[in-house]
Amino acid sequence: MAGTNAGSPERTASPGPGDPAEATAPPPGGGPRGPLHGVRVVEAATLAAGPMVATALGEFGAEVIKIEPPRTGDPMRTWGERRDGIGLVWKSISRNKKCATLDLRRPEGRRLLHRLLGTADVLVVGNRPSALARWGVDYESVHAAHPHIVYAHISGYGRGGPKSDRPGYGTLAEAMSGFAHLTGQPDGPPTLPPFMLADGVAGLAATYAVMMALYHRDVHDAPGQLVDVNLIEPLTRLLETSTLAYDQLGVVKRRAGNRLDASAPRNAYRTSDGEWLAISSASPSIAVRVFRAIDRPDLAEHPDYVDPVRRQERAVEVDGLVASWVAERTLDEAMAVFEKAEVTAAPVYDAPRLLADEHLRARGTFLPVDDPDFGRVTVQAPVARLSETPGRVAHLGRPLGADNDHVYGELLGLAPGEIGALESEGII
Repeated sequence: MAGTNAGSPERTASPGPGDPAEATAPPPGGGPRGPLHGVRVVEAATLAAGPMVATALGEFGAEVIKIEPPRTGDPMRTWGERRDGIGLVWKSISRNKKCATLDLRRPEGRRLLHRLLGTADVLVVGNRPSALARWGVDYESVHAAHPHIVYAHISGYGRGGPKSDRPGYGTLAEAMSGFAHLTGQPDGPPTLPPFMLADGVAGLAATYAVMMALYHRDVHDAPGQLVDVNLIEPLTRLLETSTLAYDQLGVVKRRAGNRLDASAPRNAYRTSDGEWLAISSASPSIAVRVFRAIDRPDLAEHPDYVDPVRRQERAVEVDGLVASWVAERTLDEAMAVFEKAEVTAAPVYDAPRLLADEHLRARGTFLPVDDPDFGRVTVQAPVARLSETPGRVAHLGRPLGADNDHVYGELLGLAPGEIGALESEGII
């Protein structure tokens, strides 16, 4: 999982004994080319959703050139927790990317971008439509000049509609999508997630859309096209039970804590040693195993507790029975019983326990990567596992403008003096 593309000068991470990925990481310097080898992506987006698209493509072999404003760079560089002034999330989300600076507000900057797009396959942007049009890098302008480009625009509200040019962040999408309305305790306020949920879901949706557009272009000999994804709709798609219930039944769903109206028992339960475990029993067979595990075999034979609909009508009672049983046992004791009974239960992990989990360690879920700023950093490996062309993390996020010479010199053919002049003028 820690390979590099052929011919790449980037250093490959080398896990040592006891590191999280030692079970699955290949030897340093090896590994096949990724399935997207030969695809060039220009990422001119900032913060989370758009960059996540380029991150996913880069993990599987695409060459990603990240374009940032000179001097300031992507705000993600200092977003969230920092070490020595460098954002920790930046290091991971900008893995494998070449970092170049370019001022798109300047005519010469836009000309350089268009030269770069002539060599690229995908452009990822995240600005409001009015800004993109003002800079001449809106879809219509780019498509006219580079019809082969797959143009991915991830924005707060998407094209069309009265809000299309409003600024938008993931928090607003988490509110408008219905997520916050459904999340939290019944007597509590709407609850927003403490992580980049809407950005992440939108990034995943846009990534598979980009791959479909590339497939259509290359297999069907078609031009590139616009991929229009906003931050609201991908999350709303996961919450469609709410709109379906209202459309067909006139029911407005409410906050239910950790419960789920399609599964009982389903909750997080506190153990006698102050830990927590979660149980899901969406199928009748699992519910039967739960009842037997908590010493209530009588319920495992009772139709009122086996039938999913009738069991759901007794969800509060069932939940209380499980909670009482769990509360009398430590986490290890409860999990030992549930694992033996093949109940779908799991401990609630914090970060240390997540990193220490023996199953995830065996899979190489977390990968140690050597970084010139931080030394060894443990990041999550590419999520999808491809047997013949696995993803890789060649390096973490690089300094602002670190690859200007490569991008403008080697790729575009500018002389060192020309690159120096562009830097002194603040264009790159």
